[in-house]
Amino acid sequence: MPDLSAKPLDASPAPRAGREPRIICLANQKGGVGKTTTAINLGTALAAIGEAVLLIDLDPQGNASTGLGVARDDRAITSFDVLTGEAGLAAACCETAVPNLTLIPAGMDLLGIDVALADNPRRSFALADALAASGDALHKVSYVLIDCPPSLNLLTLNAMGASQSVLVPLQCEFFALEGLSQLMEAVEHIRKTLNPALTIQGIVLTMYDARNNLSAEVAADVRAHFGDLVYDNTIPRNVRISEAPSYGKPALLHDHRCAGSLAYMKLASEFVRREQTVQIKEKTA
Repeated sequence: MPDLSAKPLDASPAPRAGREPRIICLANQKGGVGKTTTAINLGTALAAIGEAVLLIDLDPQGNASTGLGVARDDRAITSFDVLTGEAGLAAACCETAVPNLTLIPAGMDLLGIDVALADNPRRSFALADALAASGDALHKVSYVLIDCPPSLNLLTLNAMGASQSVLVPLQCEFFALEGLSQLMEAVEHIRKTLNPALTIQGIVLTMYDARNNLSAEVAADVRAHFGDLVYDNTIPRNVRISEAPSYGKPALLHDHRCAGSLAYMKLASEFVRREQTVQIKEKTA
């Protein structure tokens, strides 16, 4: 966890004006839990049901960008440029093969973000400030999904500082469950120091294998401990999901009839229902 003791005087996200999309980051400090796969396919499924989605790739590996078919040579402007103020949000957006789904790609230059933002007193809010200054770029966007790197670094802090909530993909394995408690502690720490409005949007169980007793045991333990935070729909282990990135496509474009694609469509519907419930509570509060 980066040191948060030296906070800027104005340690809060910049206010956004106009029609505001819901901003959700997908985070888990453990790698290989299906975080990027969920970002790609949830975004695609939301777009398929008519929602306008912006996916921001904040992982230096750029796997979300690759998985959406954007080659490295085509990433002239990246999320690094947005964070450093070299480019505005609108300039960094690029179209994907999925209608209604726009991408801000990532590249290896994000590995140097700590140095690039070292002198910025609002370095933890670089993304929040960029979103606030985006003008009409987000006017038609319903959801902004932010794919975080598998670590709790400055990039993840920026994502959580800019977001209203965190969606946690969780692989149905013991060690993934162990890492979940650490992530929850990190979210609580960020809520106290950077973003008081940050909440847990939900926990998505991924790579679920109905033939494996361990998957069922982990799922039961997570549901017993976190209750309604855990999504009803799970994402199964599925060959089509695994092979889709090698074709530069989301699973829903690679094979929309496979079990994984159908699971993500169900997840998208549940996601929208949860978001609608949150918005109703906010209006009546």
